[in-house]
Amino acid sequence: MNISQKKITFAVAAIGIAGLAHAQSSVTLYGKIDAGLTFVNNEGGGKNFFFDNSVLYGNRWGLKGTEDLGGGTSTIFDLESGFNLGTGILKQGGAEFGREAWVGLQGDFGKVTLGKQNDFTNDYVESFNVSSWGSGYAIHQGDFDRMNGDMLTNSIKFRSNNYSGFDFGGMWSFGNQAGAFHNDAAWSAGGEYANGPVKMGLAYTYLADPTIDPYAAIGVHSFFGQTVATVANNTATDLNSNFKLNSLGTLAIGGSYAIGKLSLIGNFTDTTLKLGSESSVMHVYEGGATYQFNAATLGVVGYQHTDFQGNHWNQGSAGLQYALSKRTSVYVSADYLKASAGVDPTIGYSFAPSLSGSQIDGRVGMFTSF
Repeated sequence: MNISQKKITFAVAAIGIAGLAHAQSSVTLYGKIDAGLTFVNNEGGGKNFFFDNSVLYGNRWGLKGTEDLGGGTSTIFDLESGFNLGTGILKQGGAEFGREAWVGLQGDFGKVTLGKQNDFTNDYVESFNVSSWGSGYAIHQGDFDRMNGDMLTNSIKFRSNNYSGFDFGGMWSFGNQAGAFHNDAAWSAGGEYANGPVKMGLAYTYLADPTIDPYAAIGVHSFFGQTVATVANNTATDLNSNFKLNSLGTLAIGGSYAIGKLSLIGNFTDTTLKLGSESSVMHVYEGGATYQFNAATLGVVGYQHTDFQGNHWNQGSAGLQYALSKRTSVYVSADYLKASAGVDPTIGYSFAPSLSGSQIDGRVGMFTSF
């Protein structure tokens, strides 16, 4: 074999190796776009009819990929950006990959990832928040129990493989403060089980030093005995939009049972908020159902009841989705929220609180995936 033949043989082999490496690795571009029109009967004292997006599904585009390292182990990553369709600007505070940003390894040991990623309340229980399937607005009050698909930053996360329908996991989010390891830290753990028509999930998530906006989140005027909002002349004034707690810990449990085209869904959350030596507990009870009328049409109804610091919220939701294709659907939805006296209700932390004691929304929208 002369030098030219050797060069040709080497080139062919190199092309073959490159092709093999390409076959063992992949990068996928994906996304989802949601937009529509929303009506609210009372938002800050007046009616509102407006364009809104990222409602039933958060608008996003992302890149995810995998590389086969051999021996059953792979490198995996996901970079996901959220955006406002109406303005084109980034969401999540303008972060380039504000929805997810992580890299890790996956194999026979399970999956270990590092970065900004979903907590286990999202992974194991969020799908049982039936009201959010109906409208997207109807998350639990203030999202104190993190049932809206929340992330933990600077985190390391382990999730097991599936063992006869059961998997589990845990994660730690670093506060990244020198000399104060626990400041602004968080952790989450949980598990789920699925077998035939039955699916169940359990999770606990703990946050140190969280900051919330009590009035904007749940419409209360008093929070831990402190006045946080006043209303005069049909105008509300938020007095403390950066209320800092010592900690917040939430236990969530949910389940579903499928009976043909009908799926029954329910969940319960117990969230403890601590401020100094005081603590208060929010309880949320939710139940509902989805019904697949045919291959294209899905109906959803849900009801949730919330108790917190002597106040009560009752909320009903309904929605209907119609698939135009495998990727694109249109939908209609509505929510009704009634709060106890002295509370200005806000559906799912989505609108300015109502000044009438109740709030109603209606929406017509569409979403498509790629």
